[in-house]
Amino acid sequence: MAALLRKARDYVLTKEFRDYLCSTHFWGPAANWGLPLAAFKDMKAPPDIISGRMTTALILYSMAFMRFAYRVQPRNYLLMACHCTNVVAQSMQAGRYLRHHYGSGSVGGKPPASSGQASRPSKKVS
Repeated sequence: MAALLRKARDYVLTKEFRDYLCSTHFWGPAANWGLPLAAFKDMKAPPDIISGRMTTALILYSMAFMRFAYRVQPRNYLLMACHCTNVVAQSMQAGRYLRHHYGSGSVGGKPPASSGQASRPSKKVS
């Protein structure tokens, strides 16, 4: 374990690592992490504020950039991980959107509370 930590410390002190920290290969993905973090934060927000079009656009955008991150040389695994996380987060948001707008509108399969009109006893007409 000590050898692994020593090797990691030695790598962090190299010029190669400093050059990586000063490149767009690092700062691009670092800035992009705001997208999935915001999506995970919004999991607690009510689903009626979710934009179906924007969620779909973000899923497609992240899928395209996952491929780009893998195809670019050298491969940018940090960018790929960021966009993979964003696809997962946005897919969860899309599920919430679909359940709210087209499904039962509730979590767990419980039917939504009635407005009280159906529970009133009907009057018999003689």
